[in-house]
Order: sequence, then structure tokens, then C-alpha cells
Amino acid sequence: MPSDFLENNVAKISGIVDDEPSLSYSIYGEGFYAFNVKIKRTSGSLDIIPAIVSDRLVDEKYIIPGRFIYIEGQFRSHNVQGATKSQLKLMVFARKVVIYDEQGLPVEFANSFYDESGDGYNFGDGSPAPEERPAISPDMNEIFLDGFICKQPVFRVTPLKREIADLLIAVNRPYNKSDYIPCICWGRNARFCGKRTIGEHVKIKGRIQSREYVKKFPDGSSETRVAFEVSISGIEVVEEL
Repeated sequence: MPSDFLENNVAKISGIVDDEPSLSYSIYGEGFYAFNVKIKRTSGSLDIIPAIVSDRLVDEKYIIPGRFIYIEGQFRSHNVQGATKSQLKLMVFARKVVIYDEQGLPVEFANSFYDESGDGYNFGDGSPAPEERPAISPDMNEIFLDGFICKQPVFRVTPLKREIADLLIAVNRPYNKSDYIPCICWGRNARFCGKRTIGEHVKIKGRIQSREYVKKFPDGSSETRVAFEVSISGIEVVEEL
């Protein structure tokens, strides 16, 4: 079982702030602000990824639509209770943040790369050395998960003969909590995942993607919704000792 809860779920994204941050919740005077980050795929289409940032990392006034932002953290889930059933919500929970101004420079909120401990280092002259600074590129979208299959994977073939598999991964967190991350893969990875079973320990690399779909209701009405999932580029099964 993974022992380091900071390393079994690592997400790194960079893109454009898409909307104004709004207060999501507060704990002991610490505010957590939600907003979306717009990230371009190599195909040119866009993923709109939800993020949560503590006001102890950065004052929300610096999170301005149109600014470039880098976030390193974890892809987390939580259940929101609706009128009839709960819904799984997913977001990137920030541990480190860098925000840039219109000139491409780190904003004045200290020109620092902070983590949730409150520690940071200055981007100013001499601190840190260039090789110690995080490597940040536009439209970064990377995720690594080390967890367990918690729902039987579903393998299917589309009418266009495309092979797809869906699976749900449970990633452990401190205090006996877990994040439940939907994942999707294609081709050879789909065939491989289709043979997996509940409880298997897997390591996954990929990217976070957003996807619109139409939800149809019994009364004939429909609603366009957005799903978030990990698009798998690589997966391996960990043999338990």
C-alpha cells in the first residue's frame, strides 16, 4: 500500500485562469477558493479543469481571469448530496502555486513558489538558483496516481470500432480518506484494463480532461453536463509482496 500520501496522487497543470475565484468553503479561518483553469490540448481543443486554492497560498485577488497560472497538487474527489442522490465532484487541490502577470513575470504577491506549509522561496536575484526553480511550460497537464481499482472496469467497442475502457481508482489519503478518480483509456491500454479486477494495485500516468455529455431524464428532458476524468497514457499493475 502506498505510504507517502503526497506522492501517490500528483497533478501538475498550467494554463489560463478562466473565471473569477469564489469562496468554496472555510476551515478555521482558512478560505478555499474555486475557479477553473483553461488548458489547451495538442489537438487545439480545450480542457476546463476546476481547481481549489487556499488563501494561505495566495490571496485570491491575484487570481484574475486571463492570467497564466501553474498549480501543483492532487486531483481530489468529494461527494455532493443532491435531491435524490450524491454526485462525485473532482478538482485539483493546490499545494503549490505560481501566478504570472500580463508581462509573463511572477506576480508581486512575493514572486514566490509556495507550498501549503507556508514555506516558499523567492524568484528574485540569487534565490533560488535557476536549476532549483520549477520547470513550468504552457498548457502543462500531467497526473500520476498510485491506487486501487475499486469498481470492475468496463471494456467496450464503439460503432466506429474504437476500443475504450472505463475504471475507477481509489487513491488513499491521510485520516483513512480516499479519493475516487474516474479514468478512461483506449486501444491496447483499454484491452489491458478490461482484464483487470477489483482490488488490483495500479500505477497510472496521464492527463486530466473535461468532457461534455448529455444527461437524459425520464420525462424526456435533457441537460448538458461536464465530466472530469483521467485520460490514461500508461498503466502498470503493482505486484504485492
